[in-house]
Amino acid sequence: MEKHEYQVDITWTQDRKGTMCSPELYNKETQESNCLEVATPPEFPNGMPHIWSPEHLFTAAVSSCLMTTFLAIAEYSKLEFISFKCPSKGVLEKVDGKFVMSEIHVFPEVVVSDEKQRDRAERIIEKSEKACLISNSITSKVVLESKVIVQN
Repeated sequence: MEKHEYQVDITWTQDRKGTMCSPELYNKETQESNCLEVATPPEFPNGMPHIWSPEHLFTAAVSSCLMTTFLAIAEYSKLEFISFKCPSKGVLEKVDGKFVMSEIHVFPEVVVSDEKQRDRAERIIEKSEKACLISNSITSKVVLESKVIVQN
């Protein structure tokens, strides 16, 4: 596979807040902005509530990568499933005097329509976590707590 690059532009707007955009994601047809507000989280001095923070984005990168990896492996494996969702939680703490995202807990939940698919779905979730390029690129511990539900 060839090397890929992804561009993100950050612009400070005021206080502890800025705007994050990617020119690669701009939709020229609809002229829709792809920008998000980003800010220091409220746990820090002058942090701002209700705005995406780097800590949220870091956690989201892990859980969204797990989802997209699961979708690719499930498609390749021809796993039929009804739904996928993945709540997640990032843990920020001070280690050796520095703030780090020490753990990311991911809680993928896959719904299948047949009990015979349960074990396959569980294996594909585990395989997805091992293959997730974001999880493989970080030093944070990734804790996987998956659930497969059979819905007839």
